[in-house]
Amino acid sequence: MRGRFLTLSRVKLELARRRMSATSVPSMADFLTKKTYSPPSWASYLLPIPSHTFSLAHLPTPIHKWNLPGLPNGTELWIKRDDFTGMELSGNKVRKLEFLMAEAVDQNADTVITIGGIQSNHCRATATASNYLNLNSHLILRTSKLLADEDPGLVGNLLVERLVGANVHLISKEEYSSIGSEALTNALKEKLEKEGKKPYVIPVGGSNSLGTWGYIEAAREIEEQLKSRPDGLKFDDIVVACGSGGTIAGISLGSWLGALKAKVHAFSVCDDPDYFYDFVQGLLDGLQAGVNSRDIVSIHNAKGNGYAMNTSDELKFVKEVASSTGVILDPVYSGKAAYGLINEITKDPKNWEGRKILFIHTGGLLGLYDKVDQMASLMGNWCRMDVSESVPRKDGVGKMF
Repeated sequence: MRGRFLTLSRVKLELARRRMSATSVPSMADFLTKKTYSPPSWASYLLPIPSHTFSLAHLPTPIHKWNLPGLPNGTELWIKRDDFTGMELSGNKVRKLEFLMAEAVDQNADTVITIGGIQSNHCRATATASNYLNLNSHLILRTSKLLADEDPGLVGNLLVERLVGANVHLISKEEYSSIGSEALTNALKEKLEKEGKKPYVIPVGGSNSLGTWGYIEAAREIEEQLKSRPDGLKFDDIVVACGSGGTIAGISLGSWLGALKAKVHAFSVCDDPDYFYDFVQGLLDGLQAGVNSRDIVSIHNAKGNGYAMNTSDELKFVKEVASSTGVILDPVYSGKAAYGLINEITKDPKNWEGRKILFIHTGGLLGLYDKVDQMASLMGNWCRMDVSESVPRKDGVGKMF
């Protein structure tokens, strides 16, 4: 009997070893290494296929149950923690940067240029990744006309960007609107080339066809995580925020082509859904995917007051989610997406009953620091500790380490 037990134990250990191998968990020795890239078999017809990636993210990111209150009967909500891809190099942008930075190095670039909002998570991640790879970084950051000529400060993402030595170029929203991100990055590229530099330009959010591979790979990662589970978990829906389009293009295409076959819901936090359907179509066409964006993703409008602008209800929701579940959402992306999802569920609970939903947390914690003034009134749980006079006191008893 004992021998049979040992045999069964060995079988279980071997199955566990094979599951770990199947998920291709990278070791810490892989971090910051350049690797030859092989796409999932179901994506091998896409063109062009990247030749290499740089290992920048801590993967795979965990998936766990997320017990948000008020879900319909039988509805299960799960969350994929892409906010755990790193610390200063965190969030969904890192998956894109694994491909983009590899191309920058292949092209012998010594400088990386990118562009975004004043609290851009992508720009912060790009600055950090560039520094890891001994490349200079130049960030064009969009801000208000009143602040474009002033020191931008050290709040949130700006603190990390300036700590790692990024060169920050401020542009007003009005100039950005009239010139456009592509012309602005090209102008800076030409200037740096005249100075003898070899710049590589990454578009807003890292969202081009090459960056799209980051979330094609994420789809493969989710597939492998589900295969390793003994309970046969399968998701009916995937929910994610949409700010520049690359993430939803990749995860939607990966779900459509691969084994996931989940319906993808994107909640846009800036432009309207029609804009993103067209933009995502351009990314798909750039990969010769041969699919229509409207067939593979449903895009909902969740921009509210506008990009990086929050209503009091949105911020209250972020606070309530943190208090009830321990998951901290950022106010610009995942916070608006989760708020939009709950609104959709509230409007039509029958449509969501019994469904298994995966929410992808895209990071952005540092963006909360830009909202402290707006959120201050929500933080009331503090008081001066009242210590009774009957508690003995003696100088030097409490060691202050």
